[in-house]
Amino acid sequence: MISEAIAKMIDFYQGNLHDINHFLKVYAYAKTIGELENLDRDVQERLELAAVVHDIACPLCREKYGSTNGKLQEQESAALVKTFLEEFSISEATVERVTWVAAHHHTLWEQIDPSWRGLDHQILLEADYLVNADEGGKSKDAVRHGLTKLFRTEGGKRLLCSVYQI
Repeated sequence: MISEAIAKMIDFYQGNLHDINHFLKVYAYAKTIGELENLDRDVQERLELAAVVHDIACPLCREKYGSTNGKLQEQESAALVKTFLEEFSISEATVERVTWVAAHHHTLWEQIDPSWRGLDHQILLEADYLVNADEGGKSKDAVRHGLTKLFRTEGGKRLLCSVYQI
């Protein structure tokens, strides 16, 4: 099912190579961190689905606002994610969680109601940061700051330190 979601997301982006490459890299990091953290099968599946759809609102935000600002993405993504997931045979609880995680992928752990916190959300934040740091050309000092401010999983910390040699 994940492979079908990936193929559908590639179709959704209509040849936008930046968006396609971005979500594929975030997906790869999220999958890897989740496996390093030994997530159970259901949480891993939710994480991977959320990574696939996490930037689904970018094309709409570009058209509607002229910007892919994170808060705009969060505002617009829930309806798009629900529609995207309709064709897959997944539980309503999974749809709800994946939708919520995607709609909060720019919201830091501390800003989340504790009843909604979870490793799926945290790992998606970390995976997206790993990719955005590269795409945004962040300095080593900025990456070090990201490490102390954002990263909570050992797998995510390991990858960040290895990739950016900090």
